[in-house]
Amino acid sequence: MFRKLLFFAAFCVGLVGAGILGWVYSVTRDLPAPRELKTYAPPITSRVHAGDGTLVAEFARQHRVFIPESELPNTVINAFLSAEDKSFYEHDGIDPKGIIRGVLLNAIRGKRITGGSTITQQTVKNMLVGSERSVVRKVREAFVARRLEQIFTKRKILELYLNEIYLGGRSYGVGAASINYFGKPLRDLSIAECALLAAMPKAPGKVNPYKKPDAAIARRNWVISRMAINGYISQEEAEAAQQEPLTIADRLNSDEVLASAYFVEEVRRDILRRAREGELQGVEFDEYAKDEEQQIAAEKLLYEQGLSVRSTLDSRFQLAAQNALQMGLETYDRRTKFYRGGFTTLDVDKDWSEALYEVSTPSGAGDWLKAVVLAVDDKAIKIGLEDNETGWIAEESRKWVKTYKSKDGKVGLQKGDVILVTQEPPPNVLERTIMDEVKVKEDAPYHVRQLPSVEGALVAMDPHTGRVLAMAGGYSFWRSQYNRAVQASRQPGSSFKPIVYAAALDSGFTPASTVLDAPFVIDTPQGLWKPGNYEAGSFYGESTLRLGIEKSRNLMTARLAQDVGMEKIAEYARRFGIYPTPPEDATEEEARRILGPQTYLSRSLGSGDTTPIKMATAYSMLVNGGKRVEPVFLDRIQDRYGKTIQRRANKDCSDCNGVWNNQLPPVFEDTREQVIDPITAYQMVSMLEGVVQRGTASRVRAVGKPVAGKTGTTNDYFDAWFVGFSPDLVTAVWVGFDSPHSLGNGESGGRVAAPIFRDFMMKALEDAPAMPFRLPSGVRLVEVDAKTGKIPGPDTYRTIMEAFKPGTEPGGAMTEDFDDWINELKRQNNGGQLDGNSSAFNLPSRQYNLEEYVDDSVDPDAEGYTQPVMNGETEGYSEPQNSPNLNGELDLGDGDLGNLNTQTPRQDQQRPTPQATPFRDLGFGQTPSTQQDGTQGPAPYQPPIVEAEPEQELEYGLH
Repeated sequence: MFRKLLFFAAFCVGLVGAGILGWVYSVTRDLPAPRELKTYAPPITSRVHAGDGTLVAEFARQHRVFIPESELPNTVINAFLSAEDKSFYEHDGIDPKGIIRGVLLNAIRGKRITGGSTITQQTVKNMLVGSERSVVRKVREAFVARRLEQIFTKRKILELYLNEIYLGGRSYGVGAASINYFGKPLRDLSIAECALLAAMPKAPGKVNPYKKPDAAIARRNWVISRMAINGYISQEEAEAAQQEPLTIADRLNSDEVLASAYFVEEVRRDILRRAREGELQGVEFDEYAKDEEQQIAAEKLLYEQGLSVRSTLDSRFQLAAQNALQMGLETYDRRTKFYRGGFTTLDVDKDWSEALYEVSTPSGAGDWLKAVVLAVDDKAIKIGLEDNETGWIAEESRKWVKTYKSKDGKVGLQKGDVILVTQEPPPNVLERTIMDEVKVKEDAPYHVRQLPSVEGALVAMDPHTGRVLAMAGGYSFWRSQYNRAVQASRQPGSSFKPIVYAAALDSGFTPASTVLDAPFVIDTPQGLWKPGNYEAGSFYGESTLRLGIEKSRNLMTARLAQDVGMEKIAEYARRFGIYPTPPEDATEEEARRILGPQTYLSRSLGSGDTTPIKMATAYSMLVNGGKRVEPVFLDRIQDRYGKTIQRRANKDCSDCNGVWNNQLPPVFEDTREQVIDPITAYQMVSMLEGVVQRGTASRVRAVGKPVAGKTGTTNDYFDAWFVGFSPDLVTAVWVGFDSPHSLGNGESGGRVAAPIFRDFMMKALEDAPAMPFRLPSGVRLVEVDAKTGKIPGPDTYRTIMEAFKPGTEPGGAMTEDFDDWINELKRQNNGGQLDGNSSAFNLPSRQYNLEEYVDDSVDPDAEGYTQPVMNGETEGYSEPQNSPNLNGELDLGDGDLGNLNTQTPRQDQQRPTPQATPFRDLGFGQTPSTQQDGTQGPAPYQPPIVEAEPEQELEYGLH
C-alpha cells in the first residue's frame, strides 16, 4: 500500500513537473532575441539651437541623450548599484536571494515593497518583455536575463540600463536626466547629484525634486548612506554629500527660450514638411506612400532620430522682439480698452493664502503675480499675495479699474476678486522706449495688469540672405499658438505703396516727378471708387513722388497707379512675393480667379491680403539692391551620427582649399535673381528713409541710426503696420484683432505699430555701428528743388540732393555722378587741386529739414503765407545740431565740409548758387554726434510730428 501511495505521489509530482515544464516552454518559446540589442539605437532627443549656439528647444517622445559605456562615470554607476543591485557583479542575471527577500518582505508588509529584480532583469523588462505585472512576465524576464548575461559584458548591460531607465521629468536615461535636473553633463555631477538620479527609478513621481523636494532629499540621502556602506565613498564624503542643498536647474525656461516658442514651432513645421516632401538628403523617402504614412515617417525622424538642428534664430533679437511686441500691445490695450475685471474670485474670510496658491495663473501672464482683493474703499485697495504677503494698489491702477462694471452692476474691483499685479509700472511706448530703465522700490505699490485683447506679430530677417532672425507670432505662444507672422493674411494698407512707387520708377518716373494730389473718382465694375487722403477734404496739388510717399498721400498713389497700370503693379507685387502666383498646373479659370482681383485699382492702397513675413521679404529686396531672397529658418540639419542631411545653401568654391600665395581671397558668385534695378531699389530706400525723417513714422527717429520704412493703416483702422529696415536688418510689425474690427479712431500704423518697430530696432542695433545705406554703382545725385523736383531757381525755397538713374536727372550743371561729386568736394577744399592722399577735405557740416515745408499746418503755398522775418532778413530753417536726422548731415572726414550752407531766396530774387546739399549722411569718416553742450554721444530723441496716415484703403473704397 505504501509503495502504491509513493508511486502515486511520484506520478503526481511528475505530472505537475511536466505541466510546469510545458507551461514554461509555452511562455518562453517566443522569447525575444537579446542579440537584437547589439545594434541598440534607442530613440533620442532632437535639439534645436539658435544661430548663436543657444539651445532653444528639444523634440522627443522620450527625452534621451545616449551615453556610451566608456563615458559613464564610476560615481554614477556606484550610486545605481547601491540603490538597485549591490550584487550586480556577482550574479548571472538572477539573484535568488534577492527574490526570496522580496517575497518575504512583501508577505510581511502585506503590500508590494520590492520586486527583487536585478539590473539585468530591469533592462530586459524595459527593452524586451514589457512591464506587465504577472508571473508570466517574470518567468520570461528571468530566461531572457540569463541569455543577456551570456551575450553581453556587465559594463554593456549597465550601458543599456542607464540609457533606457525612466527617471522622471521627461528624462529617459542618465544623460538626459543630468541635463534636465542639473543643467550640466554627467561627468560634472557631484556625489549628491549622482545619488539623486539613482533615487529616481523606483518611484519618480514620489521623489520629484521640483514638487516634492523633501522626499527627494530623504531618498537621496538613503542612497548616499548605501554607497558608504558598500565602500564606494568614505563616511566623511557621505556626510558632506548629505548636507549638500538640493539645487535643481530650470532648464529650457529662460526668457530667451520662452520667447522663441513661435519661431521653434515654425522650425518644427518646416522640418516635418521637408521630411514629407523628401528634401532631406540620405533620409529614406517613399514618394508613393500615402500622406498619413509620410507624416508618420516624418514625425519618427524628428521625435526619435536625434537630429541636430542649427536654426537662423538670434536669441538676443528674439527676446527683444517678444518684449517689444508685448509692450506695444499692452500699451494699446491699457490706453484704449476698459479693465475687464479679475479672472476668478475667492472667499477671503477663510485661509485665502492657501486658496490663492491653488489658483492657476492665466496662460500668457508670464511672471505677473496673482493677488486677491482683501479690502476696498474710496481711497485704497488692499491686496493679498502668496506667502501671506499684503500690499496696496497704485493710484493710477485704482482709477483704471473703475472702468470695469460687473454683470450685477458693481463698479471696479470687489473684495475677493483675484487679479494680476506687478510692482513694475505697465509699459507706455508713447512715453518711454524699451531702453528706458524703470527702477522699482522694494515697498512700491502694485499695478493691476491685464492680458491684452489685441494681437500682433513681428518678424525680423537678414535682407541679404533671407535668414529669419526673430519671430513673434502673437502676444504669448502659451495663450495662442496661432502664428500671425506667417498665418494671418491681412490688408497691408499703405505699407504696400513702395511696390507701386517702385513700379513707377521703373516706368519712367523719378523721385522728383510730380503727381497731382486732387479729387479722384473712377468708375469700376464695382461702382464709383473715390479714395481720399487721411484728412478728409485735404488736397495738396502737384507734389513730388518723394513727398507723396513720405506723407502717405492716397490720391497721389491712386492716380500714379492708374498711370503706371495695375497689371504692372500686380506683376511687381507677385515678383516681390506679396501676392500669390498661380501654380503651373492651374487652369485658366483658376489663374483668372487668382490674378483678377490683383489688378483692382484699390489694390494700390493695400487692400489685398498678405502676411507680415511676406512684407518683410518684399522690403528685403528693396534694401539689398533688388536681389531675390526667400525666408529661411534652418541653416543646417544633421542626423544622430553627425551627417549633414540639409544645408541652407551650398556654394561651389574650387579655390577655397587652395594654397595661399598672397592672392586675394576667393569671391563667391552672387547667383541671386535680380528682381528690380539696383538704382530703383536705392531710390525707394532713400524715399522710405524720408518717411522716418519727415513723414508718418517720425517716432522711429528715436532709433538714432539710419533706418527707413513705411507705415500702414487700413480702412476704419482695422490693421496697423510698420515695415522698415536698417542696411542689414528688416522688420515687419502688424497689430490688429484676430476677429477684424476697428482699433479705434486715430490708432494708425505710426501710433500703434511704429513704436514697436522702434523699440525692437533700438535693442537689436544697440551695439551696431551707424551704417549708412549702400549706394549702387551708377546712381547720379542731383540737387533739385525739394518742392518742384526741378533744378533750383530764383523761387527755390529748399533744395535736396536726389538720386536718379543716368539719363533721367534734370539737366544742368548740377548733374553729377556720385564719384565726380565726391572729387568736386575735394577740389573745393584743396583750392582746386585734387589730392588723392588727402583726407582733410571737410567743408562746414550743416543740416537741413523739410518739416517746415511739408508740415500741413505751415504751408508755404497757402494764400497769405509770408516767410518769417527776423531783423529784416528771411530766416532759414535748420534742425538742431544734435538731430539724428541722416537726410541732411554730410560728414566726409575729420573736419568741416566747406560751403554747404542752405541758401534762401534773396529779396532781389537773384538766383543763388546752390552748393551740393546731400539729403543723407554718406557715412565717410563718421564722427560721433556733437550735442549742443559740446559733448559727444548719441543723438537725443525728438518729439514726433503730427502724423498723416491713409484712411480710405479698402478694396472697393467709397461709393
